[in-house]
Amino acid sequence: MGRLAAKQILDVIGVGIGPFNLGLAALLEKTQCKAMFFDKKPRFDWHPGMLIEGTTLQVPFMADAVTMVNPTSRFSYLNYLHEHKRLYQFYFLERFHIPRNEYNHYCQWVAEQLSQLQFDHEVEMIEKTDEGHYRVTVHSVSQGVKKIHNTKHIVIGIGTKPYIPEKFSEFSDRIFHSSHYLTRRKDALQAKSVTIIGSGQSAAEIFYDLLSRQPDHDYRLSWYTRSKGFYPMEYSKLGLEHFSPDYTKYFYHLPAEKKRAVLKNQALLYKGISFSTIADIYDLLYERSIGASKPNVHLQALTELVAIEEWEDILRLSLYQIEQEAAKQTESDIVILATGYQPYIPKCLKGIEDLLEWDDNGQLMVEEDYKLQTKNSNGNHVFVQNGELHTHGVGAPDLGMGAFRSAKIINQLAGKTVYKTYQHNVFQQFGM
Repeated sequence: MGRLAAKQILDVIGVGIGPFNLGLAALLEKTQCKAMFFDKKPRFDWHPGMLIEGTTLQVPFMADAVTMVNPTSRFSYLNYLHEHKRLYQFYFLERFHIPRNEYNHYCQWVAEQLSQLQFDHEVEMIEKTDEGHYRVTVHSVSQGVKKIHNTKHIVIGIGTKPYIPEKFSEFSDRIFHSSHYLTRRKDALQAKSVTIIGSGQSAAEIFYDLLSRQPDHDYRLSWYTRSKGFYPMEYSKLGLEHFSPDYTKYFYHLPAEKKRAVLKNQALLYKGISFSTIADIYDLLYERSIGASKPNVHLQALTELVAIEEWEDILRLSLYQIEQEAAKQTESDIVILATGYQPYIPKCLKGIEDLLEWDDNGQLMVEEDYKLQTKNSNGNHVFVQNGELHTHGVGAPDLGMGAFRSAKIINQLAGKTVYKTYQHNVFQQFGM
């Protein structure tokens, strides 16, 4: 395997090319920064397993890569529509929430125009040099070549990974995470029974998709969650103001223990189900029950999946009703775990982990301006995108905060104000 060394020192290297680092790359166009971004995927693809027909983003279209800090950018969603001759169709659509498939296509359109993006390239190691900058080892997956890049700064934008409880992680392919739904949907449609575990939007969308297709197939459809109910996400206008720079600033300055307590009580700000999806499910169930018909469906909250036993041709599920403190067993051919996502520390940070500051819970310590706290930075920094929920609050994974965070990072990379950001963006005040 070959290894090539690059002498040029870049201003920044982005690790991972999801929506946030894609936005950073697009917004860097207004600067003189020399940048490269790497991702081991062969192309941009945003949650491909959940691009179900008819699903939409849960944030307005303005939460694109650039608009919230640079609405005149050529990379805006409105310009994407203009370039694809779809402005009038969108105008008559009269919707703020766009199809998820179109958001993915929009991001792919942005990515195709940015030469500094290198897909099919995995960042294997980041090290600090004696000169103070970072040495980044990148592996070209298809070519089998490793190359060394030197850079002043790093931006980690790898996002989160699917979360599967450890006790369910080593079962057969009859159990899979919701992130693989579309690639495994055919298996579910051919099964005699399908069970969904979880209470969020992904669980609801999968349930509705399978419910819609149930008349053409012959499966029993079950949906369990340990949550108190199939509740909607908080979507009032004042509630949405929590996804703002103002709330992020307020949350950042709370004590660490208080932050953990606050986050535990904010699940429905970002983990519930949209009102429209709940309504669609209920309406379809109502229609299927006309004339005292009984849909082959089971929904049950307050019920935890405790264990799964794998038999020759079936899965036996052990369930526990939390309030009744009662157990029961049921069987299913397929189990879909809509158990969410979790942050993780990428292996490429192993080379500098001793330089990074960690909190008592083993999480990276992040400064207010999105720099990782280090023992000695020498003016060369590692920034993070969507890895700061524990320090910056519920806005961290929200697409609507992406451009703002990128602007804050770019202003530091450039050493000047490239993008204006504002102090007061909402009507309410979060602290004294």
